[in-house]
Amino acid sequence: MEEEATKYIWEGAIPLQIKLHESEITSFPPPPPLMILGLRIGYLPLLVPPLKAHFSSTLPPGTDNVWFDYKGLPLKWYIPTGVLFDLLCAEPERPWNLTVHFRGSPGDVLTPCEGEESVKWSYINSLKEAAYVINGNCKNVMNMSQADQYDLWQSLLKGNMEGYLKISSKLKLGPFGEDSLPSEESEIVASSRPSRIPVRLYIRSVGEEIVDIEDAPIIDSWDKISYINRPFEIYKEEGGYVSLKQALKSLLPETFNTNSSQEESSTNVKDPNAPDFEDDNAKLRLVRVQGIEPDMDIPFFWLANCLRNPEFYLHICVFISKQPKLR
Repeated sequence: MEEEATKYIWEGAIPLQIKLHESEITSFPPPPPLMILGLRIGYLPLLVPPLKAHFSSTLPPGTDNVWFDYKGLPLKWYIPTGVLFDLLCAEPERPWNLTVHFRGSPGDVLTPCEGEESVKWSYINSLKEAAYVINGNCKNVMNMSQADQYDLWQSLLKGNMEGYLKISSKLKLGPFGEDSLPSEESEIVASSRPSRIPVRLYIRSVGEEIVDIEDAPIIDSWDKISYINRPFEIYKEEGGYVSLKQALKSLLPETFNTNSSQEESSTNVKDPNAPDFEDDNAKLRLVRVQGIEPDMDIPFFWLANCLRNPEFYLHICVFISKQPKLR
């Protein structure tokens, strides 16, 4: 089951229709948009070579400084393509219509991207951060041979899951949790396996008056999205592992009140699979992980094992009725 889920993630792609911004078109008629598949686990700057080849005959003179926008919002290049799609398209848009710019990157919004090398080192740094969360150090990543580092990156570029698993297994960063063994053996395994999950949360407020999620207003500023890195400690509740719903309440205490009375009342919800739960601070409207809206009672460790990205972070997009007040 886990292997099938991992394969699903690696094969996941988003159909993109990418047009050149009108201010950079120097030919008539203007070039048609490029239709291309973007890997969910990939990054938009990795699509630049085919885009440049497609639009090269119409670009104005100058030095390339490539960036993308969606309905006017500059897209952060270091966030995986699938996460951007899940977060910004409340109602999934296929193809996803993006605009590419080769000039004038907005330095006040985006950090510069120098092409594939920038993306590679951003990925490696995220891998180091994840290793530190999991093991308390990032020695395994720091000590990778140049050959392994090259092969790991190339496997991500090409969507080669087998090659990636072969190299990443040497890092000893998973799997998380264990519930298929007898209790005594399980305790032994748990003590020698990672127990802290690296999590990246993207919190988007859709407004209190929205009835249907597809009517959520367009995001025109990254200030309207809270971006949080937090580790989650795996633990076992009586009767089973902690659920996604329980994990979210623990990860986002400033958003979801977690006092005991509310925990008790949550057991009386009529539909245990419903994503909505409400308290004094916020109402949860939607949760997406890798394009999936998971059952809120699913074991959190399963999500971390099966739906994490190749840098070992679990990216979770959360849509709420109110903007959280972060401490």
